Amino acid sequence: MSNISSSIVSMLYNFQLLKYIGEDGVSAYGVLMYVQFIFIAIDIGYAIGCAPIVGFHYGAQNHAELKNMLKKSVLLMCASGAVLTLLARLLAAPLAKLFVGYDEGLYTLTCHAFRLFSFAFLFAGFNIFASSFFTALGNGLISAAISFLRTLVFQIAAVLLLPLVLELDGIWLSIVFAETMAVLVTMVF
Repeated sequence: MSNISSSIVSMLYNFQLLKYIGEDGVSAYGVLMYVQFIFIAIDIGYAIGCAPIVGFHYGAQNHAELKNMLKKSVLLMCASGAVLTLLARLLAAPLAKLFVGYDEGLYTLTCHAFRLFSFAFLFAGFNIFASSFFTALGNGLISAAISFLRTLVFQIAAVLLLPLVLELDGIWLSIVFAETMAVLVTMVF
């Protein structure tokens, strides 16, 4: 599901970027996706690493340790989100220079986009961990709902609607909106 969602969402981003700014927008988006994958890999690694531990404690009915692990993991994901957001904002210029330093206009666009996009890291780790946590608890339905809403529904809605209000910045902020909405849904679960 994740690969299908990613493909559909990427196509919509590309269509919107072509409509609002042209090829430079698609290039900037490509840079954001490369860097996002590296940043998010930290959260994915943690979530995957914790899943067997969560599953073990759940199976052993060790609820105290399960709650302890959940509490510590949520705190760690919040701290990780803050650090990754700060790093993304601080490294926006050097990372943009690395990928698109050959074109001043594209470089400026990519820096701006990355600074807006970076706020998605605040909540991404929490959402990734929560989905993995519910999978480890044997609740694939809630895990799938979090993942499906986060990676497909909220992003499609945001990338189609936010540009109507915020123009180009709405496209860059679409992922931030999707992650924020996913956090709200996740907290309900």
